[in-house]
Amino acid sequence: MPTVVFDLDGTLADTSRDLVNAANHCFRGLGLGDVLDPVSDAGTALRGGRAMLTLGFSRTQSHPPEEIDRQYPILLEAYGNDVCTHTVLYPNAMQAVSELKNAGFKVSICTNKPQGLAIDVLTQLGVLSEFHSLIGADTLPVRKPDPEPLREAVRRAGGDPARCLLVGDSDTDFKTARAAGVPSVLVTFSPAGRSVAALGPDALLDDFSDLPAIAARLIG
Repeated sequence: MPTVVFDLDGTLADTSRDLVNAANHCFRGLGLGDVLDPVSDAGTALRGGRAMLTLGFSRTQSHPPEEIDRQYPILLEAYGNDVCTHTVLYPNAMQAVSELKNAGFKVSICTNKPQGLAIDVLTQLGVLSEFHSLIGADTLPVRKPDPEPLREAVRRAGGDPARCLLVGDSDTDFKTARAAGVPSVLVTFSPAGRSVAALGPDALLDDFSDLPAIAARLIG
């Protein structure tokens, strides 16, 4: 059974504004105010909490590096309390998921967001039940770009790990697919835009409406 596996942040959904708000909660708690901007720093937000904290502290130059480790659990708690105020699915994302399922594909999610938070986001968006499986950053002992989370996402969906592709938005997703020996499809509507073409993915995705045809060509 062919399987299409999706990254979450920056691929299925734009979660950046809620992530930035969680990081700024940490900076405000330290008396630094809102250090990150939800628009210009969206790309960093989609790389995760530690990336946001690292960027913020690089701007303030007021706290030692170990402060990132102290603030990270605070960031996760703040984000867990407010995961979906501004988060939205990208246009045509769920239409593509529905068309893939109708065409006989399994659909799954493999994200470096902690599993519980990923479930919360998808539940609040009302789409969790549309996916056959979900693997988060802490589901297994390893995370992307190790290929095992991708393979396990496919196995739990009832698919064949040798017959899948990964849809993502970053070099992490590209490296994961390459390590697994399967095709990668990178979206161009995330903050990185078409710069992801330089990675050499098997396909670029400008609009989710094109995904069913791409999947049929690559693994159908």
